Amino acid sequence: MSAVWDFADFDDHEHVHMFRDRASGLTAVIAVHSTHLGPGAGGVRYWHYPQRAAAITDALRLSRGMSYKNAMAGLPMGGGKGVILAEENGAKTPELLAAFGRAVDSLGGAYVTAEDVGITDADMVEISKQTKHVSGLPVASGADAGGDPGPFTALGVYLGIKAAIKEGLGTDSAAGVRVAIQGVGSVGGGVARRLAAEGAKLTLADVNLARAKALAEELGADLADSAAIMEVEADVLSPNALGAILTERSIEKLRVPIIAGGANNQLATAADGQRVHDRGIVYAPDYVINAGGIINVALEYLGQGSREEVESRIHQIPGRLAEIWAESKASGTPASAVADRMAQKLIGRG
Repeated sequence: MSAVWDFADFDDHEHVHMFRDRASGLTAVIAVHSTHLGPGAGGVRYWHYPQRAAAITDALRLSRGMSYKNAMAGLPMGGGKGVILAEENGAKTPELLAAFGRAVDSLGGAYVTAEDVGITDADMVEISKQTKHVSGLPVASGADAGGDPGPFTALGVYLGIKAAIKEGLGTDSAAGVRVAIQGVGSVGGGVARRLAAEGAKLTLADVNLARAKALAEELGADLADSAAIMEVEADVLSPNALGAILTERSIEKLRVPIIAGGANNQLATAADGQRVHDRGIVYAPDYVINAGGIINVALEYLGQGSREEVESRIHQIPGRLAEIWAESKASGTPASAVADRMAQKLIGRG
């Protein structure tokens, strides 16, 4: 296997650490992309990778995205990401989570962990028994920052979709707007409920068919296959599952004027941002629109925020997107590239 510096997604990361704890079965990667603005903050993902190199790639891509996300959200945090490699038939045990907590602690605060795919706030409690460099813990009251970041991410994505609808369709309302949602877990499901309450016409898809079907019945939405959703004719495609779904091939088949969703790393390559732009599609850069969750857990970690402050900051997401789209129009540059340039300048790499 190549050295980590030779990975295509290595981007002058400050730290990349591999951890193995034989007793608990932990195999993990922690990547810290930048600490220019503060400690590298980002969730830990519990996922099965058929090839271990893919876990390193994921950590590299996601940690870079967190640097950009935290910078664009105006947070005094850098970018980092943890990945725990789930065994195909293995269990996520307290011992494994404790071992990951010790791994985080060994970095001395360079990385602050929180929830991501496959991890719950109860898991964060287990991790927090080994390190103070953790956020996303259950909250004492509904007025506190912290807890499950999913609903806060969903709020930001919903507001970002509304901004994209205004940008692309010229209307302030989602009523009657056709939205195809890929992934209806914590984030996508929350987005779907908010849009349905406003009268949007939804088509839902998820690899968990039972979950998608139940939500479709609840909201009176249509149902599509998790792959076919990319080719549904709609006003908005909202990707809220895993990343790298916007490829040369899939972009050619899109039948939407807007892409706005919470999935990380939606563009498979930088060139795909140009392809989306060339098709005239309004694109909401993922790390801008999906910043609600990290705003919540970062303010919890910093001890700086109530739930009111968190939501106030999340409501600034549409304005950031509007600024990106305005620059994209003025310069003829893809929105994805405009956002990257802004973020790189903020982390001292412009």
